[in-house]
Amino acid sequence: MREWDLLELLMPRLSKVGQPRTTWMRSVWDAIQYIATTGCQWTLLPKDFPPFTTVQYYFCGLRDSGALALINEALVGIVGSRNQRRRSSTVDRSRQPRAEGTAALMRAKRSKVASATSSPIHKDIC
Repeated sequence: MREWDLLELLMPRLSKVGQPRTTWMRSVWDAIQYIATTGCQWTLLPKDFPPFTTVQYYFCGLRDSGALALINEALVGIVGSRNQRRRSSTVDRSRQPRAEGTAALMRAKRSKVASATSSPIHKDIC
């Protein structure tokens, strides 16, 4: 399954009332990814994307509804299953030494702390 097929299911649905949506949700998602990757400010979002206020509105809605956490979980699952298939087809695990012990545990803890604190998108923007 392609990533966008999964993400599209988690994007906000069209409302039955009000103005019809004119923004393509894929471009909104691409803008959110651009901001997360580059760390740029909302107002400096390139003109190739929808207006930053539109992107910020949908980002806050996704974050507040918990959909961003579901999206993250789903994408991590997809990448994990791809890596698992690739690893199992190319590496004989019975001959590989296991990386257990305090060094592996410290690396895992360090990477979790770094990823939790280095996000360029802060909760106080909305």
